[in-house]
Amino acid sequence: MSDAEGVKHERRPKWRLGGIRRLRGRRATAAVEQPLATNLRDLVIITGLSGAGKSEAMACFEDAGYFCVDNLPPAMIGSLMQLFTHEGSRVENAAIVSDARGGSYFDEIAEVVGEMRRRGLAFRILFLDADDQTLVNRFKETRRRHPLAPDGAITEGIRRDRELTEPVRALASDVIDTSDISPARLRRLIADDFLAPETRGKLTLSFLTFGFKHGPPRNVDLSFDVRFLPNPHYVEGLRELTGLDAPVAEFVEQSPGIDEFFARLIPLLDYLLPAYAEEGKTHLTIGIGCTGGRHRSVYVAEKLSAAYRGDGVYTVEVTHPDIGRLPHS
Repeated sequence: MSDAEGVKHERRPKWRLGGIRRLRGRRATAAVEQPLATNLRDLVIITGLSGAGKSEAMACFEDAGYFCVDNLPPAMIGSLMQLFTHEGSRVENAAIVSDARGGSYFDEIAEVVGEMRRRGLAFRILFLDADDQTLVNRFKETRRRHPLAPDGAITEGIRRDRELTEPVRALASDVIDTSDISPARLRRLIADDFLAPETRGKLTLSFLTFGFKHGPPRNVDLSFDVRFLPNPHYVEGLRELTGLDAPVAEFVEQSPGIDEFFARLIPLLDYLLPAYAEEGKTHLTIGIGCTGGRHRSVYVAEKLSAAYRGDGVYTVEVTHPDIGRLPHS
């Protein structure tokens, strides 16, 4: 909890519907001659599909000190804006979660967006998406009913939700597909693009292993292919093990070229990581791929995470999504 289902975070370039302009580092603002006098500096409307991570997104803004309102019907956003912009209001940053449960969703959102443009309010729309299977899995894991299909199939609720929200997706200044990302990673992605630098922490390194035969992961900033190393899959007694097991680790450690690989890769990362941090990035995902995502990539990711975890300069995490996929003969 990259786009075209391959690039998760989609930054809307240049012109959007109705004259909204989205430029890097700037907020979507209304094209008016006299902006409204208000203390409100930043307003984020969080919307998208149920199960795509809106609650996690709101938690990120809440932790950063934003005034947050959850599950607000679109028709009531206008009334809330009047309170935020009323003389004496001390609200400077606000985040509102709104979704399709209210009914005639697009018409109401479009009306609110138009009104905010006319009033000269600075605002952004963050749309959270995910593929159907991921959403089904999330609802099953949490044993929740889909809000748009309380007595029916989850798939029907997702279909209806996507139908209602698709027009709103086109209004969004930012779209994040959360299909392959954890809640923690989603919060860091939002921090990168939405929060001021003073609210951010030190650079977090996420080493993410994957198997090429399962498809490349989304939201990877850097990716390295370690299939040049001998494959333990073809060694008797190692196939069922993983890169976390000592016999596999010993096999990879003895592979021709492994020492030179680390001797070249670590200096490259030592050069790149401070540059990313200086640019203001708070989260960097480094993908390490092999054929199945269970042996070589796991070993390499663990070695890299250990190398960068000890000095305290970075926050380091490592995940192995494909490690549980048992190999076939």
